[in-house]
Amino acid sequence: MSQQVFTGHSTALGAVEECLSRIAEQDLAIQSFVALREDAAREEARELDAMTSSRGPLHGIPFAVKDIFDTGSLPTEYNSELYRGHQPEEDAQVVALLRRAGAILLGKVSTVEFAGMGNLPSTRNPHHLAHSPGGSSSGSGAAVGAGMVPLAIGSQTGGSTIRPAAYCGAVGFKPTWDLVSCLGMKPFAPSLDTVGFIGDTSELMVRVLAAVRGLADPNGWPNCEDPPSSLRVGVYPTQYIAEASPCVIDALTKLSAQLTDAGHTVEEVADPFAGNDINAIQDIVMWGEGLDSMRTELTDCPDQLSDAVLSALRPHRKLAASTIADARAALARMRLQCDKAMSSYDVWLTPAVADVAPLLTEGNGEATFNRSFTALHVPCVTLPVGLGANNLPLGLQLVAARGADQQLIQAAAVIERLINAVRAH
Repeated sequence: MSQQVFTGHSTALGAVEECLSRIAEQDLAIQSFVALREDAAREEARELDAMTSSRGPLHGIPFAVKDIFDTGSLPTEYNSELYRGHQPEEDAQVVALLRRAGAILLGKVSTVEFAGMGNLPSTRNPHHLAHSPGGSSSGSGAAVGAGMVPLAIGSQTGGSTIRPAAYCGAVGFKPTWDLVSCLGMKPFAPSLDTVGFIGDTSELMVRVLAAVRGLADPNGWPNCEDPPSSLRVGVYPTQYIAEASPCVIDALTKLSAQLTDAGHTVEEVADPFAGNDINAIQDIVMWGEGLDSMRTELTDCPDQLSDAVLSALRPHRKLAASTIADARAALARMRLQCDKAMSSYDVWLTPAVADVAPLLTEGNGEATFNRSFTALHVPCVTLPVGLGANNLPLGLQLVAARGADQQLIQAAAVIERLINAVRAH
């Protein structure tokens, strides 16, 4: 599991130096970072340490950024030869918000080409180098999972935040769609694209939520110190549960029992979407919008796109506009169904991944248990719950209603403490 040593570090400069030291020790093997700003990060840390007031919710916390987000001080290349050396003029809005909250931009981390449809980066799972860190936020998951940074920005259009976080033993947070602006992020499917975060604890995500909401006053930050005495948890295996490995099902059963023993209300949820393959509908919208997002590159410079990108896009070129519109309408109806179904619960507990991380030679894993929740626009958190095959991390997912991000994070903190307490015994 990721090493939770940064958020309580005595100085910002100390945190930056520790991160840089770990990167120097580990990243030659893991290969998560594609660019660093060492001197600038040190200087920003010194300035933060000199401050005596107006400290933001992420004061002094180093962070990394998936290389599909603009950064004014580092190139943004999307893991594409077409964009080598591309230098934006300013930071993406989410990067600016985190920096405004006191976080220190340490560097850029790897991504699958164009965030999910092309060449895989060379990044490896920090817990077993022969295995994938997941994608497309590969570097974000690996860097946090290795303890090289406490926080990284990712994105999710299918499962690109939750899956790498689960594979790498970190906490992943995909907010409600459109809660965090995608301005300055390379788009793929705008009605699905969601800024995500990977960190070392759910309590850090409380501060992330304050940062992206622009809450400078600590009195207005979401609070995990006064947790609800009893959670209402719906166990939702989803219609795809047959694809889950025995270790995932076992983890789901065990955590459900632990929650019950701790006094929380736990019951299985009847599938409100029976008869609708949400993943298949999400697929239509994702690739339909993806073709539009890549239209300029496909038209102006197809010879500079990788074969992997062209191969990924080619099968979807005949999608009819009416088919895409019908899929969007179906998802809109199901979001209302989801709101109603979730209204009786604080959170749903579901698988985050079908199994532990696959071998690098087998790709970066499937987003089976993520895509439907991305399509439904609901907030999700994955928590590390133990180890599976090859001592690789295993995560489970918590999901809440649209807009209930604070409620979700607070519930995640309660459940994280329970998991840690059980593990300690």
